[in-house]
Amino acid sequence: MAKKSTIADALAEVIVKGMQDKKAKDVVKIDLSNINEAAADIFVICHGDSDRQVKAIADSVEEETRKALSEKPNSREGQSENRWVLLDYVNVVVHVFQKDVRSFYEIEDLWHDGKFTNYEDVA
Repeated sequence: MAKKSTIADALAEVIVKGMQDKKAKDVVKIDLSNINEAAADIFVICHGDSDRQVKAIADSVEEETRKALSEKPNSREGQSENRWVLLDYVNVVVHVFQKDVRSFYEIEDLWHDGKFTNYEDVA
């Protein structure tokens, strides 16, 4: 499990960089590796201010992971409206929301037992 977590952690850091490159807001990494019911080892969550920014953030994450680690998501959901785009990298799941959708679903509250890492917004 430790090796898998190290790989997932490295992927998560590249994902955060991709988010920050497009000025994502309230970036949070939640380590879920010690929670048996979790769908992945890590969730990385952020939001953008518009559908265009949500798309740009998700595109940037894909580009960064492809460049840095030759990784691409297993699937990408939600791109038709860009209100909640989910990128599934198997061990790491990326959630890019519009702010109101993030507030509505409160994913951070659902996984409050995980270990949280908050990142500062890039000005």
